[in-house]
Amino acid sequence: MPQASEKAIDLAAQKQHAAKVVRRLKRGYPNVTCALTHNSAYQLVVATILSAQCTDERVNATTPALFEKYPHAQDLADSRQADVEQIIKPLGFFRAKATNIRGMATKLIEDFDGELPRTLDEMTSLPGVGRKTANVVLGTWFGLATGVVVDTHVKRISGLIGLTESKNPEIIERDLIKVLPKSEWINYSHRLIHHGRAVCIARRPKCADCVLLDVCQRVGLPPLEDVTVAAD
Repeated sequence: MPQASEKAIDLAAQKQHAAKVVRRLKRGYPNVTCALTHNSAYQLVVATILSAQCTDERVNATTPALFEKYPHAQDLADSRQADVEQIIKPLGFFRAKATNIRGMATKLIEDFDGELPRTLDEMTSLPGVGRKTANVVLGTWFGLATGVVVDTHVKRISGLIGLTESKNPEIIERDLIKVLPKSEWINYSHRLIHHGRAVCIARRPKCADCVLLDVCQRVGLPPLEDVTVAAD
């Protein structure tokens, strides 16, 4: 097993690597926001729950009708299951998602007077709210860096660039927390999500246009030749 000093050297090297990644992402995506359209913490938590196994674009196309009918948590708590299901049917798993967002709204009213809590433990006590959803809401709306959001883009690209060797979202988050500055926990995910959609596309990556090209370890990808890289 590696000695403690070797582990410290490895961690220091990973932090240096992560710092380069962060600089590239800042350069490529200086102004980033959450891809889910929302105007309140309530709307954001609902949209995030609905985004499970679904594209943000489809969620954004569906939530306007949902929020028009149920503008506040109390309205959603008082809703009929069938009515909510009908609105969110295009999102897939609509029965479970309708149950979750209605249950979330009910508990929000009963336990928190309709106001979203600001701690991870309290957030994850709400139906349908796991650690990822809680991190999205706490980071995006409240600016609280409680963790790193690991969605499909973050999971895939963090592995490609060599910041984690795991496929498990919980382990990936722990790996990223170790090497990323806490000030970057929120925006790292936002930037990587935008990057994954625009450039590092899973089946057709635009490597020649990638701001991370010179720091990407291309784990699992063939080597690239004759591609100009950006200077640090």
